[in-house]
Amino acid sequence: MKKSTWLEREDDWEVLMTFLPAGWQAKAKELGALLRCRVFDSAENLLRTLLIHLADGCSLRETAVRAKYGDIVSVSDVALLKRLNASGEWFRWMAVGVMQRWIEKQPGVIFGESLRIRLIDGSTIQEPGSTGSTWRLHYSIGLPSLRCDEVYVTTPQEGESFERFRVQAGDLFIGDRNFGRRADVKHVVKSGGQVLVRINLANLPLTNKDGKRFPLLNRLRALTRTRLGDWDVWVPYENTQVPGRVCALKKSKEAAEKAQRKVLQENGKKGAKVRPETIEAAAYTFVFTTLDRSFPPATVLEIYRGRWQIELAFKRLKSIIALGHLRKTDLEGAKAWLHGKLLVAFLIEAMITAGELFFPWGYPIVQEPPTAPLYLEKNIAHASSL
Repeated sequence: MKKSTWLEREDDWEVLMTFLPAGWQAKAKELGALLRCRVFDSAENLLRTLLIHLADGCSLRETAVRAKYGDIVSVSDVALLKRLNASGEWFRWMAVGVMQRWIEKQPGVIFGESLRIRLIDGSTIQEPGSTGSTWRLHYSIGLPSLRCDEVYVTTPQEGESFERFRVQAGDLFIGDRNFGRRADVKHVVKSGGQVLVRINLANLPLTNKDGKRFPLLNRLRALTRTRLGDWDVWVPYENTQVPGRVCALKKSKEAAEKAQRKVLQENGKKGAKVRPETIEAAAYTFVFTTLDRSFPPATVLEIYRGRWQIELAFKRLKSIIALGHLRKTDLEGAKAWLHGKLLVAFLIEAMITAGELFFPWGYPIVQEPPTAPLYLEKNIAHASSL
C-alpha cells in the first residue's frame, strides 16, 4: 500500500471518529464488546473491522480478509461473529449518542418556535428464509429536517404506540391509524404534547361535549366537493375527557374508488366481512388532532400529508444500508446487526449534517480528548513535513 493512500485512509478514519460520542472506546469494555477478548487490542480496531461488515456489506469471511490485508487485525470469521454478537449494546449506545449530538439538536420547527413536528411509525424487518425471525423497528423523525430523533428495536409482538416515545412540551406527534387509540392520545397530551392521527370509525371513540357518541359518519356525509369538515370532539379515557377536533374532506371520485377497493381487498385476504359503513367512510380522509383553531383544517390536513416522509425514510434505510433483510439467524446476532446498521445510518446522517453546516477545514473541531487533539496534532505534523 502506498504511503499517501495509507495517510488518506488514516485521515478519513480520524474524521469519522470525531462524530462518535465521548467515551466510546471505554464503553466497548464496559458493555462487553471487548470483555475477555484477546484478538482485538483496542475498541478502535474492533469498530473499524465491524464497520467493514456493516457499512460495506461484506460477509464475515471477506471482512476478516480485508481487516488482515488492511493491517487492522488478524481474526477468523468465527471469532468476528462472536465479537459482533457481543457488540449489540455498544452499537446501540453509540447510535443514541450520535443521534443526540448531531441529529436531535437540529431545528425541526415549521409553525413557530413552539411546535416541533415528529413523525412516528413502525416497520417490520424479516430475516431471510421461511423460518427467519421478524423484528420491529419503531422510528421517529422530525419534520422538515427528516432526521431521526428516537428509535427502538423490538420483537413484532410489541406493537406500535406513542407510549414508547418521550414527549416534550411543544411536540406534535403524527401517526397513522395504528396510533389512533385513546392510550396513545392521553400519553402525548398529559406530557404537554399535541396529537395528529388518522382515524377510522371504530379505533378512537369520540363524543360530543355532553358525552354522547359523536355521529362521525353523518357529519362526513354532509361534506360536498371541496368543503372541509372541522368539528369539536372529546376522547373519553380513564374518567377524563381529552378535547380535540376532527378535520375531514371528501376524496375525489377516483381516489375514493381506489380506497374502497383497497379496503375490500385487505379484508378479503383476512376472510372478514366488510361493513357498508367502513366502505362508505373510505371515501373520506379524516384525522383527529388536539391542535387549536389557530390551525385551520386545511393546514391540519397539509401537516398530516407530510407523514408520508417517514415511509420514504424507511425505504432509504431498507435500500441504501440494506436494513430490510437480516443476515443473522441467532437472537443476539440479529439484534447486534440491527443496532450496528442503525449506527451506520446515523453516522451518515451526522456527516451530512456537518456538511450542510459547512466547515471550511472539512471537519468539526471537537474539544474532547483524546480524539480531536490527536487528530489536529497528526495533521499539523503531516502538513509541516510537506
